[in-house]
Amino acid sequence: MYINYFKNRLELPFVSLIVQKYGGTSVAGPDRIANVANRVVKDWRDGNKMVVVLSAMSGETDRLINLAKELADEPDPRELDVLLATGEQVTVSLFSMFLRGQGVPAASLLSHQACIYTDRSYGRARIIGIDTARIREELKKNRVVTVAGFQGVDEGGNITTLGRGGSDTTAVAIAAALKADLCEIFTDVDGVYTTDPRICPKARRLDRISYDEMLEMASLGAKVLEIRSVGFAKRYDVPLRVRSTFTTHPGTLVTAEDEEMEAIPVSGVAFSKLDARVTITRVPDRPGIAVRLFKPVAEANIVVDMIIQNTSIDGLTDLTFTVPKGDLHKTLALVKPVTQEIGAQQVLSDENIAKVSIIGVGMRNNAGIASRMFEALSASGINILMISTSEIKISCVIEDKYGELAVRVLHDAFDLENPPPKKK
Repeated sequence: MYINYFKNRLELPFVSLIVQKYGGTSVAGPDRIANVANRVVKDWRDGNKMVVVLSAMSGETDRLINLAKELADEPDPRELDVLLATGEQVTVSLFSMFLRGQGVPAASLLSHQACIYTDRSYGRARIIGIDTARIREELKKNRVVTVAGFQGVDEGGNITTLGRGGSDTTAVAIAAALKADLCEIFTDVDGVYTTDPRICPKARRLDRISYDEMLEMASLGAKVLEIRSVGFAKRYDVPLRVRSTFTTHPGTLVTAEDEEMEAIPVSGVAFSKLDARVTITRVPDRPGIAVRLFKPVAEANIVVDMIIQNTSIDGLTDLTFTVPKGDLHKTLALVKPVTQEIGAQQVLSDENIAKVSIIGVGMRNNAGIASRMFEALSASGINILMISTSEIKISCVIEDKYGELAVRVLHDAFDLENPPPKKK
């Protein structure tokens, strides 16, 4: 079997192995590429073995997508992935050229050379394994290994891409496969904040956050880390640090939770305007109906988030759920025929919604968190349209015009501006 699955990853004979990922803004041009390279060289000269994962230059992926759409209204997914993968190829080659010009041994690897294997879901492929032999070989030669992020190769040798934020996933997956000492995600922000500082000026940078909290924040609208990368980090216990390319601040460590984290009821507030709401009215309330409605949606790889079913009256109920706004039209096209087949009344939709959420592993041990959230929103005249909960988060769908206000209200309600007192 050509895939070296993560559970079978091999130990490396290195004292310190660091995987770093730099995003598009970090490598937006020659000057910034040189700045990143100098930063990497410093770590390398300190005696660390370095694997560097790079994104395409800022704006390059969008430029390539627009170029494709000039020639095809619906570009072929396979060929589009071939095109988009060139963005990272440019960055890693320029980066390695600069290092070699400075006398630093370096090698750039594309996905097929780094043996990053994925499934065949073009545009949103998932990594299924990495054969680390080539990377380990280059590291043993004391080279800085530069790997193209965002891309992989399927079992048939076809180029695939991992979707937006995919370079984060590439970096953490490589760190997991190599059992790296640390994975650092460098971006244009200097860590994970209690909420988006652009919405709430009182937002505070966190020194640490648990894997589970980061997973929830990523899934609920926080754009600092791609959700699959956090999932890899948690599954394989990869120490993950979020830092800024443009400062020396240590940033935020994403790690396993401990007693100190569990004592904090709420760690952050997340916000998203990327969802749409679908309501199917007067649905027959009998076994098998939900399957008929949601199966075609699932088969189309559309992620359904919140689901609410009203109390049945006369054998009929209303069913409401949310989907990504970009998938709304496809969702409606899938459920409308089924709605007619099952004898439901109509399908309604609403794109003018926002989702605001509070997150914290301490919710497990603290009562009254939900009532404090609802009370704070009510006091500001914000009506709740839908509610969803888990062990460590509470999400409310509200009208989108109140979204940013809700973030500030909840940030104040849970006093997130002030760090919790240190244990003596």
